[in-house]
Amino acid sequence: MSVRLIPAIAAATVFASASAVAQVKWDFPTPYADREVLTKNTVQFAEDVRRATNGQLVITMHTAQSLIKNPEIKRAVQTGQVQIGEIFKPNMGPEDPVFELDAIPFFAPGYKEARALLEVSREAISQRMLKQGLRVLYMCPWPSQAFYSKKPINSLADLKGTKMRTYNAQTARLAQLMGAIPTTVQATEIPQAFTSGIIDTMFTAAGTGVTTKAWDYTRYVYDTQAWVPKNIAFVNEKAFQALSEPLKKAVLEQAAIAEKRGWDMSEAENIAGPKQLVQNGMTLGPITPQFSAELKKIGEQMLEDWLKKAGPEGKKITDAYYTLIK
Repeated sequence: MSVRLIPAIAAATVFASASAVAQVKWDFPTPYADREVLTKNTVQFAEDVRRATNGQLVITMHTAQSLIKNPEIKRAVQTGQVQIGEIFKPNMGPEDPVFELDAIPFFAPGYKEARALLEVSREAISQRMLKQGLRVLYMCPWPSQAFYSKKPINSLADLKGTKMRTYNAQTARLAQLMGAIPTTVQATEIPQAFTSGIIDTMFTAAGTGVTTKAWDYTRYVYDTQAWVPKNIAFVNEKAFQALSEPLKKAVLEQAAIAEKRGWDMSEAENIAGPKQLVQNGMTLGPITPQFSAELKKIGEQMLEDWLKKAGPEGKKITDAYYTLIK
């Protein structure tokens, strides 16, 4: 017998020995469409858990808000309506500033910076979630945020009075500082919102532009590399603790694998996405020096505002981040 087969056989034996235990079923809502890179990663996580537990833990995915609407997912997991879920982490900013730091423009604009920020903030995030009865499983980034517009944008003056898609408090504040009108639109509603005139501009990952066929409703995309925000997947702590020890171990092991895979998939999408937009007729270009300087100034103001809200712990996190990226 091959030595490499022994761990797999041993794991199967552990779960087979517990065959008398009833199968555990979890529901996993996520607000994003199947085509999105992070949804693909989460669907793979669910399948990996099923395989790793020999079918003793089955996670049923409910994508694109099909079971629970985006703003209600976290609460649904907290109350036990569902056992596990995934949301955009900065959306929890109104609860605590620590959740929204990775959505401040130009603070952590690349993957190197985003990894460093996660390293210095992971413990604070995990502890806050645990106090709410939630266990963090993994956190994965969206590709860097690009700026989409129906017309060329050379400076903030071109955005005055336009309607900008927002999806949380941070992006609403960003729109206001840019002179635009904040307009809440969920990811699955983007194409219709553009074509019906509800929004004129948006910040989103190039991959989302591809999955929503941005070339059908807008023309210009600018590689701002403004920020690399993350999704967070979490489980109801009581539901997790109710699992057998082998099942707990399997979930945590697959979560660690999902986090690494999600980062790799995101970085690959960050390269492929802009190319696909151009191939489908969109105009891709760097932002002008003036627009870049204006956006960075807004980012500095938003970081200053964040530090006032976050207090000493926020400064501790940012200081650790600056030390790490030196």
